[in-house]
Amino acid sequence: MLPFLVARPETYSIFKRVMDTVEIVEAQESDLASVLDIVSQAFGEEDVASLVRDLLNDETAEPVVSLLARKEDLDVGHILFTRARLEPENNSKVSILAPLAVVPDFQKQGIGGQLIEAGLEILRVNDVSLVFVLGYPGYYNRHGFISAGRLGLDAPYPIPEKNSDAWMVRELFSGKLGNYHGTVRCAASMDRAEYWRE
Repeated sequence: MLPFLVARPETYSIFKRVMDTVEIVEAQESDLASVLDIVSQAFGEEDVASLVRDLLNDETAEPVVSLLARKEDLDVGHILFTRARLEPENNSKVSILAPLAVVPDFQKQGIGGQLIEAGLEILRVNDVSLVFVLGYPGYYNRHGFISAGRLGLDAPYPIPEKNSDAWMVRELFSGKLGNYHGTVRCAASMDRAEYWRE
């Protein structure tokens, strides 16, 4: 696995926390098999797990934030954030959330939301301005994400009009959204058109 974002010492507590009996921790290299199992169970297919494996070994995705949710000594959820860039805004720090996975038996318990918020907090500490996701608007809207395309922030590949609201962004510092426009460029492992069909 690639190195994680480096947190300032005073923020260490955000890397490990217990919320409603769910512990959120940084995924380590030794957790790879568990991470891939969670993703496979959540999505019911191996393609997404293969993407995660590729991203964790992709230098263009670095730095990454990879977090595990543990409940009752079981690994039950995982979230991955990878580096992206916004063209032509080359100096902006942005990230892509993909994927978020929770084992089916533990879904609808708020674990996904806890993983999202823990990851966003780490990114904020590391001065990441914007986080993008391609997902279900009804879910991600509840976590502060809004339609990105309407703000002039395009996905790496065109999103069909009927699914345009699925391409979303969340600003981590108030007032940043109006300062950015352009196309998001993702890590090489994710830079395939089939990953951008919602």
